[in-house]
Amino acid sequence: MNKIRVLIVDDSAIVREILTQRLSRDPRIEVVGSAMDPYVARDKLEKLEVDVITLDIEMPRMDGLTFLRLLMQQAPMPVIIVSSLAKEANEAAMKALELGAVDVVPKPGGPFSVEEVIPYLADRIVAASAANVSRLREHLTIASKPLSPSIGSASIKKNAKPASYLANIRTTNQLIAIGASTGGTVALEVLFREWEPDFPPTLVVIHMPEHFTATFAARLNDLSRARVKEAVEGDRLQIGTIYVAPGNFHMLLRAHGTERTIKIVQGPKVCNQRPAVDPLFDSVATHAGRNCIAALLTGMGRDGAQGLLKIREAGGYTIAQDEESSIVWGMPKEAIDLGAAQTVLALDRITRHIRERL
Repeated sequence: MNKIRVLIVDDSAIVREILTQRLSRDPRIEVVGSAMDPYVARDKLEKLEVDVITLDIEMPRMDGLTFLRLLMQQAPMPVIIVSSLAKEANEAAMKALELGAVDVVPKPGGPFSVEEVIPYLADRIVAASAANVSRLREHLTIASKPLSPSIGSASIKKNAKPASYLANIRTTNQLIAIGASTGGTVALEVLFREWEPDFPPTLVVIHMPEHFTATFAARLNDLSRARVKEAVEGDRLQIGTIYVAPGNFHMLLRAHGTERTIKIVQGPKVCNQRPAVDPLFDSVATHAGRNCIAALLTGMGRDGAQGLLKIREAGGYTIAQDEESSIVWGMPKEAIDLGAAQTVLALDRITRHIRERL
């Protein structure tokens, strides 16, 4: 197996040294070079064969977002943003995902030790190396289509009238559960642009670090007619609301009689992930069963496949994203191979299909 060739772009000599030394210990990865700014990175890209770039955002001479925009126009390739946790940096990281970065990882230091960040970053590099960047750019084109100025406004969300085919939802316990990983940020944007404000409560797990999920949920809220929020302990499920699992915590469905709430737990990692899709899907299979529609989207690995199977066995309806529309066809493929998916669909057909099933 060929090693994944990585170029590290960061203005901090210490960060470059740490990432180079520690990532080079991973047998899957070869750090072929580093650069202190985008100009140096450009020169190295002309001389080196590179599979994945790790990119800082705040750099001298040219910032990371400008470099990313130019790179995606001229020589698209998988890019992982390695960013600080400052609010401004979180917002910039979301902008980077909008421009074509495949993932975002916290920079070592502060609340995240090198020991925590490096294994996580290494796994994300492996996933990024398998990403279909051309497919990503197609989804970004869909996700960036102009919205009506008021589509995500509070008044639209509050005053939206239920569609006739959704009238029965108010008297059922239906819910929707979705899992995603690499490529999932843009996949969810495509999905939720078409989401109805009277769809059942929707629970979402995406593999994303702590602190970034709140910013991502806020971005989705601006794009969707439904309300989107980062989930908190004890949230009561409401129609027309999408709940995004907080980074570094698992999200579970909890039921007491007819009341359904969200439980947030840390617990051990599952499939090397926290949050992970399987714990959510397992709890949904137990407490929702036949009242659930679940979808497993793009991502590396097998997280969510076993949970999707449990939902199907409990009588729920299950969907896997197809290979052609997936940025990384790992998690959906695992689910399909297990017989967990009743239906396999392209990303742009999933929302419409869910609407038809309700």
